[in-house]
Amino acid sequence: MKNRVEVAKRVSIVTVLWNTILSIVKVVIGTLGHSGAIVADGIHSMTDVFTTVIAYAGVHFSAKQADDDHPYGHEKFEPVMSKILATVLIITGLLIGYNGIKNMFRADELIKPSTLNLIAAGLSIVVKEWMYRYTKKAADKINSSALKADAWHHRSDAFSSIGSLIGVGGAILGFKFLDPLAAVVISLIILKIAVEIYIKSVDEVMDKSADEETTNLIRECVQRVEGVVGIDLLLTRQHASVLYVDIEIGVNGDLSLWKAHSIAEKVHLEVEDEIESVKHCMVHVNPY
Repeated sequence: MKNRVEVAKRVSIVTVLWNTILSIVKVVIGTLGHSGAIVADGIHSMTDVFTTVIAYAGVHFSAKQADDDHPYGHEKFEPVMSKILATVLIITGLLIGYNGIKNMFRADELIKPSTLNLIAAGLSIVVKEWMYRYTKKAADKINSSALKADAWHHRSDAFSSIGSLIGVGGAILGFKFLDPLAAVVISLIILKIAVEIYIKSVDEVMDKSADEETTNLIRECVQRVEGVVGIDLLLTRQHASVLYVDIEIGVNGDLSLWKAHSIAEKVHLEVEDEIESVKHCMVHVNPY
């Protein structure tokens, strides 16, 4: 758990630093160049600073050990933080979309094309895509739903910068309405990502079952334990970034209680050792 928090802390410091620099650059250039799309993109980058802090908080507090009030641990703190992150994104997306629609009707008055805006958009695409890959790699390493959500936030920023690039380029060519239109597209991208993050975070607190690949792997682990005659029941539930597994296995009814318990213990250890995401495996024995 300590290593998990350290990885999240290192990633968060790097991404907060780069997001702060990038957001300031984009807002300043967008303001000087009178580009609503670039300013919107800069605001989006600034929200990344906040959401990265939320993501780190999720990892940090989820690592807290179980106590009397929370005997199953604090892992679900991560999806709680992810829901907050998604809510912030939804609000941001709606505001950017509203301003984009409003500015469409005043594009000729507001938009003054500038090649500086193209540079800002191009820089953002490169930096944000790198940040996505950097954060995603760390998220996969420690299996963090909060960091994964933050990584996709960076990726959504890269996508929105592509929209800004198109909008600014169109404005330079004389199609000024493309700039506020790009801001609307940005808002839709943000809203899409936000809804996906929200749904995933809800799944992680609603005891959703593991995916089919993981379930099949659990079955394989159980079936290769000597003495297991069959699997009567296999239930899995997502507990934030970890899994809880409940299994009912069938064994020879003539076995002693000691021997049946030994088989169950082997199943328990096999599943927990083989599948890293499994925090606890409960095994019940049925006589055949």
